[in-house]
Amino acid sequence: MSIFRQKNTSLDKTEMKRHLKVIDLVFLGLGSMVGTGIFTITGIGAAQYAGPALIISIALSAIAVGIFALFYAEFASRIPANGGAYSYIYATLGEFPAWIAGWLIIMEFLFAVSSVASGWGSYLKGLLANYGIQLPAAINGTFNPAKGQFIDLLPVLVMLFVTAIVLMDSKKAMRFNSALVVLKFSALVLFIVLGLFFLKPDNWTPFSPFGWGNPIGGRSGILAGASIMFFAFLGFESISMAVDEVHDPQKKVPKGITLSLMIVTAIYMLVTLILTGMVHYTKLNISDAVSYALRSVGLTWAGNYVSVVAILTLITVCISMTFALSRTIYSISRDGLLPKTLSQVTKKSRIPRNATLVTGVGAMIFAGMVPLASLAEFVNITTLAYLMLLAIAIIVLRKQAGLPKEGEFKMPFVPVLPIIAIVICLVFMSQYQAVTWIAFIVALGLGTLIYVSYGYQHSTINDGK
Repeated sequence: MSIFRQKNTSLDKTEMKRHLKVIDLVFLGLGSMVGTGIFTITGIGAAQYAGPALIISIALSAIAVGIFALFYAEFASRIPANGGAYSYIYATLGEFPAWIAGWLIIMEFLFAVSSVASGWGSYLKGLLANYGIQLPAAINGTFNPAKGQFIDLLPVLVMLFVTAIVLMDSKKAMRFNSALVVLKFSALVLFIVLGLFFLKPDNWTPFSPFGWGNPIGGRSGILAGASIMFFAFLGFESISMAVDEVHDPQKKVPKGITLSLMIVTAIYMLVTLILTGMVHYTKLNISDAVSYALRSVGLTWAGNYVSVVAILTLITVCISMTFALSRTIYSISRDGLLPKTLSQVTKKSRIPRNATLVTGVGAMIFAGMVPLASLAEFVNITTLAYLMLLAIAIIVLRKQAGLPKEGEFKMPFVPVLPIIAIVICLVFMSQYQAVTWIAFIVALGLGTLIYVSYGYQHSTINDGK
């Protein structure tokens, strides 16, 4: 049997309820994308990488993500299978590439959820500090015995709560998520409206203090900023992972991806423009940049409101990504590449309980032990790697199955756009530190070992199973 054997999992029957609509998918996308990136990474990106020109970095990242969104839209229309890129690659490139993609998706979402939980903890600590409250060192930082730090307790606690939410019926979990997304947008609208009265054009000078940077191996500049801000858009692919729970997924999933991405891009650019206009970029190298900007102009009450909302609504990112990751693990397990117990669903609510528990526990460990900066770069490089596989897969799909049929989404300019996407991925990946590359190579090696020692033998298509 070949490690490139193929399987179209869209032909499999789902055990889950199909009750999610386009609005649910849009809120799922917004819940995933509008979080740590806008409340935390925007400030750090401006201070360390691009200055006010971070708005250009965001535009470049949005263009790159938009190309990948087109990949997902065509795949979701033609191969409406749960598992996202994993299932699409399984149907085109074969089992081993699909497993590597699935493994990288697991790494991406696991570390992304952990980083968001870590960012949530930073906002809560910033709010508590305003009232003179500080946790003991032992439970107030990631593992660093030299400083007396052993675990960051707050991110662990929020992941415990998030796991409990995702274990509910998926419709109830999405309603809770949507309510928090609305609350989150109220804070962003407040920031935008108030910020307009405190803009100082001098803060936008110099507009691009670090220039464009180097296209290969750069550590600062607009291109490096784009590679970091790519992190802000991660989560759009979570929509494609809810296929088994969507009515008419061929039409609704592409709509959900497109609408959520357009909304998020506009918000990120507007917030970044106002943020760097209120406060000089050199002062934004902090984890609670949006609330800090409001407090710096005397709007303490508004800064506290943003902090409270961020504390509450960064939870939506954790919910959306935990939801997506548990469904990916469910799909991979259903195909036999992970233990079958992870594809078991509950009798009443029809949700993958064991996959959700594994996701939650894993995120608790990493959020409590690993620093945020290390998490963000690793998330990016794993994502870029499997997106390159997806770019290759869309070219292969066209060769294998021809053009999309009437009513299916058609991505334009194939193979030109997929090739451009691969180049973009390589440029972004070249911006990361050596330690990030080492961690990535170790992760690939571990994933390959799991497939060789377990997945290949237990695959449901091994020996005609």
